[in-house]
Amino acid sequence: MPSFDIVSKINHQEVKNAIDQVKREILTRYDFKGTDSEIELKNQNEIYIESATEERLNALYQVLQEKLIKRNISLKILDPKNVEEASKARAKQTITLKSGVDKDNSKLIISKIKELEIKQLTPSYQSDLIRVSGKKRDDLQNAISFLKATELPIHVDFENFRD
Repeated sequence: MPSFDIVSKINHQEVKNAIDQVKREILTRYDFKGTDSEIELKNQNEIYIESATEERLNALYQVLQEKLIKRNISLKILDPKNVEEASKARAKQTITLKSGVDKDNSKLIISKIKELEIKQLTPSYQSDLIRVSGKKRDDLQNAISFLKATELPIHVDFENFRD
């Protein structure tokens, strides 16, 4: 029986490369001179940014977004926390990287698949992915194209397509 998996994964190497590009840009851009702005990847799932003012912090976050987009990484993986005050009246922020399909998002995706009203499709939630199986390959391809066109709250990839 044909099937495919809906997953939400992060390419950690590309995120690391984007952060390295941001570090290089901070050193060369005029508007970041003297702000001692920092960006750091912590434990693969958190990005820590810090700058002299909240305005510079927002500019740093925008540069990060630009670099991620250039590396074909969806901005839906970013979950920025509130801006906090750091020592010496500086601003800091932690950005969490979201991966995996949680229960709430899986319910939403499964309901979107059921909106197609293709009776042969059976989606099932399995820990951090959704497996969709069906009798016809065309039905599965229709589901994939429908989900790509649908605006979802998380970034999704389609893997493991089996005939």
